[in-house]
Amino acid sequence: TIHGTNEDLKEYAELVEILEQKVGRIIFNGFPTGVEVCHSMVHGGPFPSTTAPQTTSVGTAAIKRFARPVCYQDFPQEALPDPLKDTNPLSIWRMVDGEMKR
Repeated sequence: TIHGTNEDLKEYAELVEILEQKVGRIIFNGFPTGVEVCHSMVHGGPFPSTTAPQTTSVGTAAIKRFARPVCYQDFPQEALPDPLKDTNPLSIWRMVDGEMKR
């Protein structure tokens, strides 16, 4: 949320451009809906409350709506994307055999 005047928007246009690249919504002189982004926040349930009970538009699970899983079966290590290589060259947290590992 940005609070200010129209002149402030002009003066801080560079800040708005940075926010455009980092956030999904910019509110000017207003307030968000109050929907918290947390693990327990979901919108869904059985029909008729939703027609897609396996998804949600809020909370941390909402990002899954945009994910498309791909299975790389029997690929050689050198052909896998870096996040999937056994050596973990990016040193990222991953679920391996049911455990979070780095």
